[in-house]
Amino acid sequence: MDFQSVIFYIFAAVLCLSATAVITVRNPVHAVLFLVLAFFTSAAVWLLLEAEFLAIILVLVYVGAVMVLFLFVVMMLDINLAPLREGFIRYLPLGLFVAVAMLVEMALVFASGAFGHGRYAAPLMHDAHYSNTKDLGSVLYTVYLYPFELAAAILLVAIVAAIALTMRKRPLTKYQNPSEQVDIRHRERIRIVKMPAERRETQ
Repeated sequence: MDFQSVIFYIFAAVLCLSATAVITVRNPVHAVLFLVLAFFTSAAVWLLLEAEFLAIILVLVYVGAVMVLFLFVVMMLDINLAPLREGFIRYLPLGLFVAVAMLVEMALVFASGAFGHGRYAAPLMHDAHYSNTKDLGSVLYTVYLYPFELAAAILLVAIVAAIALTMRKRPLTKYQNPSEQVDIRHRERIRIVKMPAERRETQ
């Protein structure tokens, strides 16, 4: 076993432990922090597979933006965990069934040999001038162009629907109309009031 395989198994063990801790810890803040660790470890595994672009995107997008947002939302909401734990036992059989079904599906996929020519085939090694970003872009915008555009359209519709569902008119909220602010005249901006001068009475 070479050094790269040892590093891979170490990162894989940390990834499995952190992913298990995400769904087993009781504190939601700790769960988010374990999820950040899982993302970092996944990025390290992708670096071993020569997928540097995906690893950097995972760290920048998910760890740097999404997980920080989740952490702030969880800390600001101050969720009461007592009502959430009451229904845990009720949904435990369904959760175990879904987990077993996922494990069986993953085992069937790995046993099919679709991830390499051999059972434990290693990824192909490339030279120093190889760019996986270029290959990813060429495959994404040629072979998978229509699914990529379809996913972009679905995400756009989801964003518009989320904005439309969350926008509500609040009667006590004050709004500004930029067109009225631009259309105002200089005489309406200031009003000069002429008042007679007061004279101090001397005793």
